[in-house]
Amino acid sequence: MSIHKGVKVTNEQVYQLDREYVFHSWSTQGQLNPMVIAGAKGCKLWDYQGHEYLDFSSQLVNVNIGYQHPKVVEAIRAQASELVTIAPAMANRARGEAAKRIIAHAPKGFKKVFFANAGADSNENAIRMARVFTGRSKILSGYRSYHGNTGSAIVATGDPRRIPNEYATGHVHFFQPYLYRSEFHSETEEQECERALAHLRRVIELEGPEAIAGLLLETIPGTAGILMPPAGYLKGVQEICNEFGIVMILDEVMAGFGRTGEWFALDGFDVTPDLITFAKGVNAGYVPAGGVIISEKISDFFNDHYFPGGLTYSGHPLAMAAIVATIDAMEEEKVVENAAMIGQEVIAPQLADLQKKHAMIGEVRGKGVFWAVELVGDPDKQTPLDADTMVAIKAGLIDKGMLPFVAGNRIHIVPPCVVTAEEVHLGMDYIDQVLTKYAI
Repeated sequence: MSIHKGVKVTNEQVYQLDREYVFHSWSTQGQLNPMVIAGAKGCKLWDYQGHEYLDFSSQLVNVNIGYQHPKVVEAIRAQASELVTIAPAMANRARGEAAKRIIAHAPKGFKKVFFANAGADSNENAIRMARVFTGRSKILSGYRSYHGNTGSAIVATGDPRRIPNEYATGHVHFFQPYLYRSEFHSETEEQECERALAHLRRVIELEGPEAIAGLLLETIPGTAGILMPPAGYLKGVQEICNEFGIVMILDEVMAGFGRTGEWFALDGFDVTPDLITFAKGVNAGYVPAGGVIISEKISDFFNDHYFPGGLTYSGHPLAMAAIVATIDAMEEEKVVENAAMIGQEVIAPQLADLQKKHAMIGEVRGKGVFWAVELVGDPDKQTPLDADTMVAIKAGLIDKGMLPFVAGNRIHIVPPCVVTAEEVHLGMDYIDQVLTKYAI
């Protein structure tokens, strides 16, 4: 039980309020049992009864700077006192400062930022830009992907959630590299890269290069399993796109702003796309925001060509103030450097130790604070661990005091970028204990 504005609040009250009035996403409403959260700080959350949880999920892999960062909270308060909202057609200082800071961390050759409200409509507008810029219609994207749940973004998505939502047209999918479960019968990373690029080229040839406007690809597919691209793959995709005049769009919604120990995940792969989409970590989700970072050639094109897109809350001042404060705090406090160090010196060796200990860990992969632990029922056949056991493992981690990110047969290790070594040690101990209980 807790005190909230002079009123006693319980988990049960909040739970009942939710179940009576709130309609949840991606779910059958009658089967829901949502966790109640009262507050959070840093990498910890708690409910109204004082039960505490270590966050290894960053919610939906977005709370990069941790919860309740005082500089970001204060920036939102200050902006609300100065100007709480303004239309996107107006010039606003917070919006300009946010765009300036984002461009400062983008690759050379990027010029402007179009602001959206989330990752989905960021991808939606990047697709629109590619189509207008090229005069073509088709969009290529990977089967192992998630790009959001708006009209074109969900159809660009490759995972099965697109199937009941396939209303947009002009979308074609291809297989990306994934050596552990190769679609190309590869035995090495080099083979996987070469064959995946040959497959992509063949898809483009058969779909007609003159019809393809853009290729949308997560730099590192996140929800699909944190699939690290082999050396040379993204550079090869860029070369193919340049050859056929296809706009290359890298989706950095989940992987950007420190998640991989780089400001952008693409920084680690020697690749420069034409458009970069972002959201989530840009202000840790404190106020919804996203956008498209636009290369100079595409930005200049729209100097004398009409852009047929816009959003009422594009560049909302509260979200922009949160972006400015988040980026400033990340720079001052070396949050990106912390994510890189934690990944290399703490997470990677601890996951390697867990893999040696537990036969059910088929593969670990990732960098920074962006990792996946793939669990299997049969290590030799690489059979994905069954759904019932995965549900039990997730419940076991929550019982231990962890908020996990579980997708398919994987545990994703995605704590906030400010996580400490001590917190990682604690989380890994929880995982070790639960996997021991369900050892094969």
